[in-house]
Amino acid sequence: MGHWVPMVDAGEGHGMKGLKTVSVVDALSASLRSRVLDGDIDPGVGLTETDVATEYEVSRPTAKAAITHLVQEGLLRREAHRSARVPTLSRDDVEDLFLVRMPLELEVVRRIAGRPIPADAEQAVRDLAAVEPVAGHSTFVEADLRFHRVLVLAVDSPRLTRLYRALSGEIHLSMVQSRYALGRDRIVAEHSAVLQALQDGDGPLAESLMRSHLEGARDALARQFDELAAQRSG
Repeated sequence: MGHWVPMVDAGEGHGMKGLKTVSVVDALSASLRSRVLDGDIDPGVGLTETDVATEYEVSRPTAKAAITHLVQEGLLRREAHRSARVPTLSRDDVEDLFLVRMPLELEVVRRIAGRPIPADAEQAVRDLAAVEPVAGHSTFVEADLRFHRVLVLAVDSPRLTRLYRALSGEIHLSMVQSRYALGRDRIVAEHSAVLQALQDGDGPLAESLMRSHLEGARDALARQFDELAAQRSG
């Protein structure tokens, strides 16, 4: 029996107004994405269209489309004449991700300082603080990144949102593969400080706090990937 691929049919007569139909490709992409980010698919292991089609009981074109989605998100990499694989990330990947991420998020705080900040931002901080210590690492990472996504959405720029979403998968993957985060208490405190500065309309302080937060995350991840690389070569 393959993995269950959830779909919602919002067609006429179902009494489910407002629900969006999810295609098989989208549902399959979501399932594979969750497995990659939860660490259920080991880095370097090939993921073929035939294997995915068989496991999920879908057609090969559907499996190919779902794999292609994850390649575009950076969660899988595919070389010519080879099956797609979960990449093994490195310090260079982290530094490149933050090279793009930091200017985007610093511009975000500059633009939304003084605006009404969505209640979702405060809720994201509370949700992170409430994550149980026994929760999976990916659950913690998702709660951490939700705060950043809420701020990006508050800019109300479709292109910025699309660009940030394209980075989010690799950011999440880097935090999962390193098995490292700054620590819940520190992240909650730093998110809260950024949020307070934004609510006070203090753009320069919010930018400074966000810069410090992101630099700390970048440096911690880079060090951890250096240690993992040393272990693999040792």
